[in-house]
Amino acid sequence: MPEKEVILTLAGLKKHEEELEILKTQRRKQVAERIKQAIEFGDISENSEYEDAKMEQAFVEGRIITLEKMLRNARVIDDNEQRDQVVVGSTVVLKDIEMGENEEYTIVGSAEADPTVNKISNESPVGKAVLGHSKGSIIEITVPAGTISYEVIDIL
Repeated sequence: MPEKEVILTLAGLKKHEEELEILKTQRRKQVAERIKQAIEFGDISENSEYEDAKMEQAFVEGRIITLEKMLRNARVIDDNEQRDQVVVGSTVVLKDIEMGENEEYTIVGSAEADPTVNKISNESPVGKAVLGHSKGSIIEITVPAGTISYEVIDIL
């Protein structure tokens, strides 16, 4: 089974590469030092410091594996190119037709999604629905609470 392609903007790629570098060069050393200190306390069978450090080591190593896999399968998109249709990398202004309010979202791959800063995944209901649409399009999205209608106001 082929591994899933990970869509990243250039900024997202750099962010993940930086995180990987920090994990490999700094965090690994810090955790190894914690483990070494915990072992020096003596009996490791009842040593909570040792257990905590080993759990942290497992997390760090797991995150390194995840990031390496993600970067190996990354497809970097050009998020600066002006387009007539919404694509991954587009920032889109949507008008909630019922509420009359505008919302601005940047459509990104799932690895970069962060709804707190209006970066939504191309796999989310809204992200999936707006892909391929152009300015002036009316989009209806079925969500658990019902149906939401948006108009594409602008593609930045």
